[in-house]
Amino acid sequence: MTKKFLIENTKTLFYALIIAILIRSIIIQPFYIPSSSMESNLLVGDRLFVTKFSYGYSKHSFPFSPAIFKGRIMYKPPKRGDVIVFKTPADNRTDYIKRLIGLPGDTVQFIDGDVYLNGNQILKTIKSKNDIINCGNSKIKVTTFSEKLPGGKIYTASYRNDLSYKNSDKFIVPQDHFFFLGDNRDCSKDSRFLSEVGYVHKDNLVGKAQILFFSSDPSIGSIFKFWKWNHIMRFNRFFKKII
Repeated sequence: MTKKFLIENTKTLFYALIIAILIRSIIIQPFYIPSSSMESNLLVGDRLFVTKFSYGYSKHSFPFSPAIFKGRIMYKPPKRGDVIVFKTPADNRTDYIKRLIGLPGDTVQFIDGDVYLNGNQILKTIKSKNDIINCGNSKIKVTTFSEKLPGGKIYTASYRNDLSYKNSDKFIVPQDHFFFLGDNRDCSKDSRFLSEVGYVHKDNLVGKAQILFFSSDPSIGSIFKFWKWNHIMRFNRFFKKII
């Protein structure tokens, strides 16, 4: 009886593990936000669901990126403005989350602090001035803008009031690659930094960020301190669609 019980339970656990891996690899995967590069849209401590099927599948769709096939199958090109999780080209291991700005063949350039896409300035409108947001362990003052991309995608981006990133050379996005920016423009390692992130190949895409399902403030305390939940939990962010 004991032997049979152990065998049956081992089988159950094995099947459950396989199902969990398949769901995580093919359908949906939870992610944790560890940095402030996407503030104020995504905060440190946010937990979100990423759909794995949005752009098809590559080896990076699976845990530990096994080389089970080359390239990308069932590929569906991402749309400009999508918030995407990808593996950094530097190590093909670390997950980053940024906003897609440049598609293959696009040119992207910063001129006097404004973003130009294919020679045209991305339309931005001031929402508020002197907002305080995080940049690592520091607080910075930013001006918050509403930006509108070609195609109509509207989102929020923040620019530091001092020491803001002003000018760059033209970034020409190669074929099958993408150019990403963080919404916290002056506190983001993204495609502007070619040696650290640079252009991201389509095979490095992991999935599309869809829903923020849970959020807590780790600077206040652990979620296990339930007596502080009224301060730790960001209940207003639960089940919020990611724009």
